[in-house]
Amino acid sequence: MRRTSIAVLALALTACGGPAAPAEEEFSLPTAAAYFTTPCPEAGTKPATDKELTYWSMWTKDEPQGKVLRYAADCFTKKTGVKVTVQWLGRAYLRQNLLPALNTDTVPDLFDQDLTNIKAAIASAGGTRPLDDVLNLKTGDGVVRDVLPAAYRDSAAIKDESGKPFAVPYLVMGNAWWYDKKKVPGLKPPATMKDLYTLFGDRSVALDGDIGYYAAWFFDQLATRYVGPGGLARAAQDPTGRLWKSDPGFLKAAEHTAGIAAHLVDGWDAGKFPQIQQRWADGDATYLFMGSWGPTETREYLTKQGGGQNIDYGSFQFPMPDGATHDVIEVQQVAFGVTAKARHPEAAKAFIAYFLTRDLLAGLPAVADSLTPRTDLPVPSDLTDLKAALENPAKKHTLFMDGLDGVADGKFAEQVFFPADNDLLKGRLTPVAFVDRLVTATAAFWKAQG
Repeated sequence: MRRTSIAVLALALTACGGPAAPAEEEFSLPTAAAYFTTPCPEAGTKPATDKELTYWSMWTKDEPQGKVLRYAADCFTKKTGVKVTVQWLGRAYLRQNLLPALNTDTVPDLFDQDLTNIKAAIASAGGTRPLDDVLNLKTGDGVVRDVLPAAYRDSAAIKDESGKPFAVPYLVMGNAWWYDKKKVPGLKPPATMKDLYTLFGDRSVALDGDIGYYAAWFFDQLATRYVGPGGLARAAQDPTGRLWKSDPGFLKAAEHTAGIAAHLVDGWDAGKFPQIQQRWADGDATYLFMGSWGPTETREYLTKQGGGQNIDYGSFQFPMPDGATHDVIEVQQVAFGVTAKARHPEAAKAFIAYFLTRDLLAGLPAVADSLTPRTDLPVPSDLTDLKAALENPAKKHTLFMDGLDGVADGKFAEQVFFPADNDLLKGRLTPVAFVDRLVTATAAFWKAQG
């Protein structure tokens, strides 16, 4: 694990009241092994009555993120006396386990998942508690409101219909075009789509086409730059389907998507994930559009392969297409929620505050190569470019797939959008025919929903 550090500047005052010389406190990420042996930080908030809590997690216990959360739970017990019972349920548990449990008395106190899924499956069903009070709780080194940037704690994506947050983020994911700096030295991020196509050359783009939202990223990235954040979700929810045709940006995005499809590696639509991603890691393709987990997954693959091959990861964002006016960047937040029926909400909220303590949250970049909302934590070198893009004030944040994958509990994307997008990429639909199909298929979908 790379060792990365940042300097946190502290200004002290002398006894006579005058300013002293600036003093630097150096904070370095521990190695992955050292993280689990560091002393547990003190808890800034301790439950007054709750002595236990139940936590259902989207992670598995053997994943790096799961290991970090398990360590934090053990530390929380040591510092507060609260017993934490964790069920490691994996990504699909929200709909398979938690949603059915909402009508029973067997629900966890604490749970986590990405915002899109929490809002679509749990918050919209009335299954969450407002968490505005958590923002005022003390972490081990501050107050939640102060350690979370406004872009994450105050975003519309995290608020319920009453305007209160239904979740509190602890991990941030973005996406980007990835490449190996050793193979493309001195790459200058493309400023136009023409530059992007020139950069690609011939059959240089990897894509695991059997993953619907991986394939959908091209269109959604381009369309959102034309129609703005929320535009795709609005078109998907139009019962007439006509919004797809009323804004010319959707057709322009489809034309550029077809342009990217011409650069996909042979076999992109015939493999099974992660075969094409692994071909990229092996050097069979030069560019891969992927989430911020891309470096971790491909590095793990190369390590298992042996042979000492490694990638010097670089990344860049989609350029602005001609005529587009919205400089967006997709961001997804993995967050904690507290169920409406939680029997130990005080303990659940205290744990949220505790995990946001810098020394604990540092496990995500140190162990899992992940980004966090805190700006005072070092960034893994693989993700430096992406982190800078996420924090660029000129860019507007939008959800992954612009929230389209959360429409109708995900059924719209599965039944309408993914099949049409797949046919566009395969050349079975022209850009015009693609938009026409979205119009008719969207109207038919909502008619069938009643």
